[in-house]
Amino acid sequence: MPRPLRRTSRVLAATLGLALTASALAGCAGGGGPETVRFHLSKPEAIPYFRDLIKQYNAEHDDVNVVFDASSNLQAGFLRANPPDLGLLNYNMEMARFMERGALSDLSDMPEAERVLPEVQELVDQYATYPGRTSVLPYSVMAASVIYNTKIFEEQGIEVPQTYEELIAACDTLKAAGITPFYGTFKDPWTVAQGWFDYTVGGEVDVADFYDELGDLGTEVGPDSPVSFEKTFADPVERMQLLIDEYANPDAASKGYGDGNLAFANGEAAMYLQGPWAFGEIAKTNPELELGTFPLPMTDDPDDLQVRVNIDLAAWIPEASKHKEAAREFLSYLFQKDVMDAYNAAQLGYGTTTDAAPVTDPRILGMKDYYDTAAFYQGASKAIPLTIPTENYMQGIALGGDVQSTLGTLDADWARLALRQ
Repeated sequence: MPRPLRRTSRVLAATLGLALTASALAGCAGGGGPETVRFHLSKPEAIPYFRDLIKQYNAEHDDVNVVFDASSNLQAGFLRANPPDLGLLNYNMEMARFMERGALSDLSDMPEAERVLPEVQELVDQYATYPGRTSVLPYSVMAASVIYNTKIFEEQGIEVPQTYEELIAACDTLKAAGITPFYGTFKDPWTVAQGWFDYTVGGEVDVADFYDELGDLGTEVGPDSPVSFEKTFADPVERMQLLIDEYANPDAASKGYGDGNLAFANGEAAMYLQGPWAFGEIAKTNPELELGTFPLPMTDDPDDLQVRVNIDLAAWIPEASKHKEAAREFLSYLFQKDVMDAYNAAQLGYGTTTDAAPVTDPRILGMKDYYDTAAFYQGASKAIPLTIPTENYMQGIALGGDVQSTLGTLDADWARLALRQ
């Protein structure tokens, strides 16, 4: 992963250090009554579930009162030595910076840490680590791949493609039958990055290894370096552009995420490059529509098939928290098997622990074998700092921009950012 780019500015690191020191000097909470734990969660779809859970927990405990916090500015909280006592958030490059600066406490001694699947814990480490600590415990993983209309596939006699050649053959069959193979929503740049870019790159490139090498190169990234966006990503991104040009709806440039969910629900395309969060939106229009999932094949070897994953929620407790022990108690409550299983079943997520219940929803069963065997990768777009407008770059390619030139710009941005770290 891009180690030079993960380094913080000296100013920010020093500020964080002062914040932690100030927190330590502030001492522990005192006074009577239950100890208050501020619990931060930012995923809107999960708020009702955890709000009910907090209500239940508070009713069962006299010594701790958990307060729900869904609106705090996380960075400001850390900088002011007033972060939430427990966080449960999507884990990515932006969140990882708190870990690598030592702002998150060590959870390795908790029994819950022993239950986390090693291959899932490794996903956390791909973004950042802190020596001697397990700072983050994964709570739920979202697996994403091609969503397809099973009825259309059956009616056209199409088997789920296992190779790139079979994928193109399936697209040609659909096109010949007057059916749009893929529905694109390029008005929203994140949909190009999350689906088209991540799936095509992850289907051909070892994403984690690539960013490891890229991080080691730092400012030396360029057309002549051993790996680069321009060199390593050229083939999958050119294939992405081919799939768009030949097999996506012609009005994709003017369609957004909401348009895509509605159109796909109405059977206007056979495949849709979105994550499981789209299922609920599609079901609002057509709850009877039968859907399945499969990894996008980008090579001619079925053994290369993998699904894209992201750590949907991960738990952490800041060093600056004045209520670490109480926060740990609530973390243990959240990590009970039945609590985690219920959350993942409701959100179509995959479990992160050795005792997690297997997924059963037919819409995501097509990814189960890949997840169970750790045949997965984290999205290439998520390993690039937000200061580089990757989503907009990919949107430009989807709308006809030059692949080599755009990837060369991405290399140059990466090298410039590495220089400033």
